[in-house]
Amino acid sequence: MSAHQESAGRGGSPAPRDVKDEQLDRFRAAPRSDALTTDQGVRVDDTDNALRAGARGPTLLEDFHNREKLTHFDHERIPERVVHARGAGAYGYFETYDSLADHTCADFLSEAGRRTPVFVRFSTVQGPRGSADTVRDVRGFATKFYTREGNYDLVGNNIPVFFIQDAIKFPDFVHAVKMEPHNEMPTGASAHDTFWDFCSLQPESTHMLMWLMSDRAIPRSFRMMQGFGVHTFRFVTAEGRGTFVKFHWKPLLGVHSQVWDEAQITAGRDPDFHRRDLWEAIEAGAYPEWELGVQLVPEKDEFSFDFDLLDATKIIPEELVPVRPVGRMVLNRNPHNFFAETEQVAFHTANVVPGIDFTNDPLLQGRNFSYLDTQLIRLGGPNFSQLPVNRPVADVHHNHRDGFGQQVIHPGTNYFPNSLGGGCPAHAGAGGGRGVFRHYAEKVDGDKIRMRSESFQDHYSQAAMFWNSMSDWEQRHIVEAFRFELGKVNSVQVRERMTGNLAHVNGDLAALVAEGIGVPAPQPADSISTASSPALSQENLRGTQGIRTRKVAVLAADGTDAGQVEAVRERLTAKGAIVEVLAARDGTVQAAGNGNGTLSVDRALPTMASVLYDAVLVPDGKEAVTTLAADPAAVRFVEETYRHGKPVAALGEGTRVLTEANLPEALVLGESAPDYGILTGNGTASPADLADALAAALELHRFPHRPGLLG
Repeated sequence: MSAHQESAGRGGSPAPRDVKDEQLDRFRAAPRSDALTTDQGVRVDDTDNALRAGARGPTLLEDFHNREKLTHFDHERIPERVVHARGAGAYGYFETYDSLADHTCADFLSEAGRRTPVFVRFSTVQGPRGSADTVRDVRGFATKFYTREGNYDLVGNNIPVFFIQDAIKFPDFVHAVKMEPHNEMPTGASAHDTFWDFCSLQPESTHMLMWLMSDRAIPRSFRMMQGFGVHTFRFVTAEGRGTFVKFHWKPLLGVHSQVWDEAQITAGRDPDFHRRDLWEAIEAGAYPEWELGVQLVPEKDEFSFDFDLLDATKIIPEELVPVRPVGRMVLNRNPHNFFAETEQVAFHTANVVPGIDFTNDPLLQGRNFSYLDTQLIRLGGPNFSQLPVNRPVADVHHNHRDGFGQQVIHPGTNYFPNSLGGGCPAHAGAGGGRGVFRHYAEKVDGDKIRMRSESFQDHYSQAAMFWNSMSDWEQRHIVEAFRFELGKVNSVQVRERMTGNLAHVNGDLAALVAEGIGVPAPQPADSISTASSPALSQENLRGTQGIRTRKVAVLAADGTDAGQVEAVRERLTAKGAIVEVLAARDGTVQAAGNGNGTLSVDRALPTMASVLYDAVLVPDGKEAVTTLAADPAAVRFVEETYRHGKPVAALGEGTRVLTEANLPEALVLGESAPDYGILTGNGTASPADLADALAAALELHRFPHRPGLLG
């Protein structure tokens, strides 16, 4: 409030009214209409379906409402990304296993052993740059291939489906999931009214919600999550023959997640947890690796499924079309400058190379417009492709000129056709040949309409398939996630509507969620799918690299048996694990059983937490165990590790700390304890034997059937 306004409020003369006040008065007095319009006030009859040529046809450029809606949305954030603002990136290479020339003329897939440089960016979706890594959210998984025929961007997520079927709904979805406009909360979270209001009114989002409420939305690390291209694309051969293709990235470390309580603690202890994990693994030479696989569907089989291949809310179950491994990706170099590389990298679904083309997926077609439009403002103009991280290794020749950020001095002519410049740059491949992009030839015939195909109307069968495919503990976590998220929703109407949607997925799921959020249980739908797909459960997605890069905390104090620690460390390190000694203070502790009398401390316990490790070991040593058992931080460390389902080990007197942490005595001392990841060897195991047992437990990642676990 200005000084003049303050004096007016104290009885002085009224503050003068400006033009904005008068405009506001006229606006308030004018007749109101709830009809949706364009920026020009033109009323719009449909904002759910883009204009297309036939119900399954391509989106039309003349759809001014779609273009205006996407353009405005694309330019709503300055300078950070509208979505995927928080991320981490790395360089590496992709190596092809075998030639795929029988399906595509893409050069980087045409020769066994061919290595192509890549840059990969992982990210969350909802939160701004300052949010935490371990929030419940979709994760972006975008890969830029610097091929000899130009840059190819495989822009995907760690979940293979999406919330909506048509890109015209993308601004609505993101507006709903982003922080609420009146108070800019919550940061980096979907647990609020507007998101669930949108989803409860948009049944097509139900399948994606099942994935989002599963542990897939809280990955253990970027290195332990899958990636998917989401859309159905098309491979094209040199002869013009097409094959539908879905892309899959599979991490060699396996697909692993945190549990929800653990993820929330991690956000406070280390909000950079995923970024730090990726950076440190690469710096240590433990290069992350993924295998690229494809699902290939011949054109003749386009309509052979009970879902539409063009529907981005559907997957192709692997039991119907197996995933064929085609190559591997290794990330082996961190960026030199975060802003110049990770922040300025620009991905675009329309960055394709000869041999890879689009389908008429209405979500993909809108993304092909939106990504480029967004980057024009985020990166300061049309020349962002000249930034080093975006620059192709292929030669670039065109007549684009000037604009913000122009890095190239162009001599000669800037138009085509020309004779003064020798006709250059000329059309490529006028006489045929490889390396020229030619759009897949497809007949398009349909009415110009705003309509979605009837084949897009099944919104629940694959959501039910996902639920049916989960193990009992995965289902429990999904129920708890729905209860947490919907429990944050103030509107009872939204809660009831959402549980009503879940009744089409599974009656027990809907009833359990309803019970937890205080609304009546809805009646289950009359017809619910009983299909399942084992490939969807994380229980079946363990890795092939053992315990490589898994982190084990050893709790120590004066009097710890250093010989045991070194024996365990040597054994686990040989298997690729990282073993760190934690004590109340940095430096060293006085050791028992060690000739030099001290044991080096890697980290101070007050600066660390159990959520930053994959397992904990308490060594023998009477004096040390007495100290640790009396230290609340050490006891809490063990207790949290147990509650989060991770391996807990102790040698000799170390079992006293497990008992102090209220671990069930039957598990601490029992014969069946290894089945629950509690490893003590009953007091007779050697350090080497215990290390081997701990390694086996680490390979299993979690022990979700322990009593007293927190999801």
